Amino acid sequence: MKKRILVRGPALSRSGYGEQCRFALRSLRAHEDRFDIFLDNINWGRTGFMIENDEERAWMDMLIQKTHFYKQQQGTFDISLQVTIPNEYENMAPINIGYTAGIETTKIAPQWVEKCEAMDKLIVVSNFSKEGFVNTVYQAEDTETGQVFPEFRVRTPIEPVNYPCRFFEETPVDLDLKTEFNFLTVAQWGPRKNLDKTIKWFIEEFHQNEDVGLIVKCNLANNSTMDQNSTINKFKSTLATLENPDFKCKVYLIHGNMSDEELTGLYCHPKIKAYLTLTHGEGFGLPLFEAAQNGLPIIAPDWSGHLDFLCMPVTDKKGKTKVKPMFAKVEYTLQNVQREAVWQGVVQPDSKWAYADKFSYKKRLTEVYKDLGRFKSQAKKLQAWIVENFKAEDKYREFVEAILGEEEMQTEAELDQVVVL
Repeated sequence: MKKRILVRGPALSRSGYGEQCRFALRSLRAHEDRFDIFLDNINWGRTGFMIENDEERAWMDMLIQKTHFYKQQQGTFDISLQVTIPNEYENMAPINIGYTAGIETTKIAPQWVEKCEAMDKLIVVSNFSKEGFVNTVYQAEDTETGQVFPEFRVRTPIEPVNYPCRFFEETPVDLDLKTEFNFLTVAQWGPRKNLDKTIKWFIEEFHQNEDVGLIVKCNLANNSTMDQNSTINKFKSTLATLENPDFKCKVYLIHGNMSDEELTGLYCHPKIKAYLTLTHGEGFGLPLFEAAQNGLPIIAPDWSGHLDFLCMPVTDKKGKTKVKPMFAKVEYTLQNVQREAVWQGVVQPDSKWAYADKFSYKKRLTEVYKDLGRFKSQAKKLQAWIVENFKAEDKYREFVEAILGEEEMQTEAELDQVVVL
């Protein structure tokens, strides 16, 4: 019998959590013989909405309408799958599952521990995200009884499930680039992405090189005209802080909606040679993943969620297999998050994340520029491994297995094989 599952999340949002919710829905749809799917769409901050008018959007709209009518009839659900940060978890069904990107720092907030303990299961997007939950320990006290709990921590079962590869036809993008060798970064401008240092240190390294450019695809919150103006002003403010504003390298800003096909066109553009980021931390890092899937060499700090797909097993001549980083590693130090990054109940002021080393970053930039062939060869090996090991059908099954449990999946598979005479 199908299980009635309510997915609550920002399914129509253009955001990381929006894509996370859509991955959950795709996984359930791939196993629709097991689920009767319902969708409660929520907003996600000030992010924009999907404008695509395709079959998947029509399907999600149908689910939203179906759920609205079902709730009006006082319908109930067997499972809730809540795609959001743990602060918003609720008891909505006999079985409640939290699906979160987790935290990009070294520890989660006490509020998250309490909310996660009320869930039956947790699903996260990377092994790094899981570590954040598992390794966080507080001492708590019951204000009514005075009882002290020396190990207040998440004990709810946690399963990491990575995103899968998605393949799109390349739509060429006319960028009118004046430079032949260009780096690319894609990010929402905020403290965590560290775009100001990414841009400033790039210019410092290549200020005398008129052949090199950096393409920054970004926004502040959404893709509106107001956001575009704010992003341009932010961009200009960053350039105004340069010690030497007379640089010869180029920095290009892209703002606005881009389809998956157009983004693929960016990753595959003949003048875009590598992808870079100085992110403080990632739950997973979808743009990084997409760039690596499309064969771009990657420059990134050697820390957080992107290590799940930027490191791969390599067998040496002696037959020994080791997990090896297949990207240009930027050295870093772990330090407390900046004051402006603190988010009450989400990002703890005493939590830490990675601060990239300026000189290591500059060194990697020059190495990739001067020795692109070596890094391109490495990137092609990584691309082949990602395509083989992050197949959609495999990740969909892993996700459904995280919901139902391995034993139930096996039992149902055995029942499917029974022949009734």
